[in-house]
Amino acid sequence: MNDNGYIKLEWTPELERPVLVAAFQGWNDAAEAATLATGTITEQWDARRFAAFDPEEFFDFQATRPQVRLVDGYTRQVEWPENYFLAASGDRELVLLSGPEPNLRWRVFCEAVTRLARKLDVELVVTLGALLADVPHSRPVSVAANSQDPELIRKLGLSSSRYEGPTGIVGVLHRHCADAGLPSVSFWASVPHYLPSMPSSPAALALLGALSKLLDIRVDTAALQKSAREYERQVSAVVAQDENLVSYVQMLEERYDSQVEQGGIELPTGDQLAAELENFLREEREE
Repeated sequence: MNDNGYIKLEWTPELERPVLVAAFQGWNDAAEAATLATGTITEQWDARRFAAFDPEEFFDFQATRPQVRLVDGYTRQVEWPENYFLAASGDRELVLLSGPEPNLRWRVFCEAVTRLARKLDVELVVTLGALLADVPHSRPVSVAANSQDPELIRKLGLSSSRYEGPTGIVGVLHRHCADAGLPSVSFWASVPHYLPSMPSSPAALALLGALSKLLDIRVDTAALQKSAREYERQVSAVVAQDENLVSYVQMLEERYDSQVEQGGIELPTGDQLAAELENFLREEREE
């Protein structure tokens, strides 16, 4: 089955009350935090690919170039950029949407995603993203949660995004979910802007923690925790070599600690989030 020729369904997963979790490489994924998070779920829950977009429709191959790989040491194989879906089953059944941020036809792309979500009876869409911010690497990673669904905002105590300015595919997807009556939540991790190119395992862990609390699931993060400790060790060593950077990080730490003391960084408990989400989705099903 194809979705108007844009999505090729390779096989049909049988899922009960799935949640769609999306993460896109690129602008929405500072320090690769979001894709690291979904990659961990993919590995731990043995996720299986079941559908993909036709890349010809959504990518400018001069902007997002295909890659050439050697197979068996001599055969050249072209790997095209693409967005694909995986089915994962653990404490809860998930549909994972992965791949680079599309270059073209975002409205068509998002409409295809929401149509497929409806066909699979997806109850909730959750996007994971990361942004560069004035935060220190030596403190816990902050994760902001927001939604465009008024009922979900009220039930879960989330924020309605006040951001105005350039947006990525994540912002467009949430607008389409709202128009389609599909509840959605967006998680954004803040990563230090002075470390833009270093993959952030701590931020990936924070995103997984927020997702796990929301959905009341467990994901084995032992390997990611080990990587996070190494990340912090390496970054601290690099920062220590630059006196100006040391002073700057100390200023960020003082500001972060002051916000904590004033109660400015506080999130609902995992049990509260999970219970309220279940109540919300139950009411949605009854209606």
